[in-house]
Order: sequence, then structure tokens, then C-alpha cells
Amino acid sequence: MTDQTRSYRVFQRKQLDRIPQVRALPAETRDTLSAVAAVLPFRVNNYVIDELIDWSRVPDDPIYQLTFPQEGMLSAADFERMVGLVRRGASDEEVVASARSIQLGMNPHPAGQLSLNVPRLDGSELRGLQHKYRETVLFFPAQGQTCHAYCTYCFRWAQFVGIDELKFVDREADRLIRYLKLHPEVSDVLFTGGDPMVMSTKVLRRYVEPLLAAGIDSLKSIRFGTKAPAYWPYRFTDGEDADDLMRLFEQIGDAGLHVAIMAHFSHPRELETDVARAAVRRIVRTGATVRCQAPLIRHVNDNAPVWARMWQRQVELGAVPYYMFVERDTGARDYFAVPLARAYEIFSGAYRSVSGLARTVRGPSMSATPGKVLVDGVTTLQGQRLFALKFLQGRDAGWTNRLFYARYDESAVWLDDLEPAFGEDEFFFARFMDELTRRRAGHAAGGGGDLRTRVAAQA
Repeated sequence: MTDQTRSYRVFQRKQLDRIPQVRALPAETRDTLSAVAAVLPFRVNNYVIDELIDWSRVPDDPIYQLTFPQEGMLSAADFERMVGLVRRGASDEEVVASARSIQLGMNPHPAGQLSLNVPRLDGSELRGLQHKYRETVLFFPAQGQTCHAYCTYCFRWAQFVGIDELKFVDREADRLIRYLKLHPEVSDVLFTGGDPMVMSTKVLRRYVEPLLAAGIDSLKSIRFGTKAPAYWPYRFTDGEDADDLMRLFEQIGDAGLHVAIMAHFSHPRELETDVARAAVRRIVRTGATVRCQAPLIRHVNDNAPVWARMWQRQVELGAVPYYMFVERDTGARDYFAVPLARAYEIFSGAYRSVSGLARTVRGPSMSATPGKVLVDGVTTLQGQRLFALKFLQGRDAGWTNRLFYARYDESAVWLDDLEPAFGEDEFFFARFMDELTRRRAGHAAGGGGDLRTRVAAQA
């Protein structure tokens, strides 16, 4: 990019016609983009448009699939309804009302994020925190609840569609600090969103520095979940604010805490620009660790050579391959999902193709309601073909590293699609989850009606 184009410019649904490359697309394609973007959040910037997408390959270009909505992301009936509204010039109110009914049917908060993960303090929910695993608390700073661009497969898409009832957000660090002091089992805080790197460093300091000053002995690491090294790497390389961000990382390290940048790279193309490579190298020089993760996504990265190349490039830059995830059961999952059997084949093929330095990666892993479940293999026991599964994290910490088995199903795409092996009626964790769900439902009783009713009232 030249200095002239380095200025950040963002385009959302109503600015689609301001993107020259989009204006060159057929009218039918432009209608599709507008229709689907009314349901699933759309946001892209000039760096992604000009530097990452090969417009000669559209619609098959993987970064285009990663950032621009496609017809198959909605059911046929929902797509026809939305594109019909677009073509007849329906009012914004009518478009939003139709989109809301679709959104609420797309499992907006998978894996118990809203119903099971929100902790309580002084008898009230902390809607800016999630605490699923014993050692780690997620924190959602208010000014970080957007991104430099949105991934079409984002499992947190519900944060970005304007429904307050679906958002996680907190405007100050005080409640987080109080919660951490009451929960010494927590060693890690993960700033997430959205993307905390959309905040200026000055604003980010308002959340981080109180944590450092609080003197919480049990706190060992601060993590930042971000797609910025892929979607706007200039955040880390250009200008005084980038310099100050590097100083903040160093300051956290000087305070005795580990800094982990949980970088979201979905395709090796995101690591091929000079500025992206410079961004990763600069972060690493501060003493922070860059750990790289992404889901396995049909149309984007569903082959072994792509993953092997991506892991190799991460290692070259001093980053650590960390997770290959399975696409979560939310949003446009049907468009992106890869069967677990195929996911295991892709992971294994990529894993065999890299050196031990890249074999830090774990996957394919499902971030399911009970915990992070690894597809550890396909095997035959007692004459049955089975998936070997393992908990990498669990709602009960005692499940960690525990093996269990499910009947092999070549069409299964998620834990809920699987059946226990050896004639068992249920998986070993089922009763625990039933009891947890009942207890949390009791806490939520009297909360003002179901979600659909509350969202309709808000609209």
C-alpha cells in the first residue's frame, strides 16, 4: 500500500456501491451481497479489498469468501425473502424486521455463551465477562466490540447486528478486577470481542493498566484475541499509536505478566504481504507470543496444503501454530461446515507435512458446550469403527485430557451429531451438563421473557 491509501477506510452494507470492484460485479451478485449482508454482519476495509482479494478469481477467491456474503449462507427460503426486499427497495424497517426473525433462528450464541458462560457478582450477571474454563476469563471491552473487517463465518456475529440483548460488553475494568480477586483460580484474562485492537492504545490502557495496578497475584497472563494482523496490520507498524501499543506490550511484560496475541489467520494469503509479516515480527520483538488459530472452513481453507503452508509461514515469523477449530454451530455454519472425518484427514495431512516446530498446533477441535473436544483419531475397537475424542478443556477441569469414543459417522459435523460408542445411552458428561443447565435456568428465571419476545420489544 502507498502512504496515500494507508488511511483506514471501511465499507459496510450501505457502502457496497462505493467499492469499485463491487460495482464491476453483475447486478444479481450485488443484490445477493446486499440481501445477505442485511442478515449477517458485513464490514470490510481498503486493505482487504486492495491487498488480499484476487478479484480475477471472484467468487472463488478464498479471501472474498471469507469477507463477502454469499447466497448459500442463508437457507433458500430466507434468501429469496431477503433478496426480494432488496430488489423492490423495501424500507430499512422492513428489511431489519425480516432479518431479525432469521437471525434469532441461527443459534446466535452457541455453546452456552449466553446461558452458561456469564458469571455473577453480587447476585447480578456480568454481561461483559465469560468464564467457561477454570483458568481463563474472557473480557469484552465496550470500545472493542467491532473489527477492522468481519469474517463471514464469525461465531460472534451476534455482537455486530444491533441487538442489545445479544451483546457482551463492559465499559470499565473495575468489575473484572473484583471478580478476579474473588476467583484466584483464574490465571489468564483474554481481551476479546469484536477485536480489542480496534481501540486506540490510549483507550486500551484504561482497561489494562488498572489490571496491572491491582496487584492480583493469581493473574499470570493477558491475552488479546485479534484479527488485526491479518485485516489491518498497520495497527502494529505505523505511527505513534502503534509505537505506544508496542510499549504497552512491553509494560505488561515488565509487570511480570505474559502477553499472548491470539492471532486469527484463516489463510496463508493473510501472511504474504510485507506489512503483515512486519507486524508479526514487531509484536514478537516486544517479548509477546503470537499464537495463531482459525477454524477449518469450506470455500476458504479446506485442504491440507493450505494449512501446512500457513503453519510454516507462522513459524518463519516466530509465531506459534495453536489451534485448528471446527466451525461452530451458528450463523452460516451449513455453508462452511466440513465433516469431522474430513476435518481429521485435512489436519493429519497438513500435520504430516510440517516439521516439529509447527506441530504445536492442536486440532481439529470443537468448542462445544461441554468444552473443547479434539477429534484425536479414527480407530476400530471391538469391531466398531469409532472417533477417538479427547477433552482439551472442560467445564469440569477433571475432564481435561480425558479420552472417550463416539460411533464413526462420515456426515457428522459437530459433537451433537455423534452417538456414544459401545452401546452407551449417553456420553459421560451428559448428566453434569443437564444439571448445570437446570441450575443456570433457575438463576435466569424471571428474566423478562424469552429472547425473541425481548428482541421484538426492543425493535
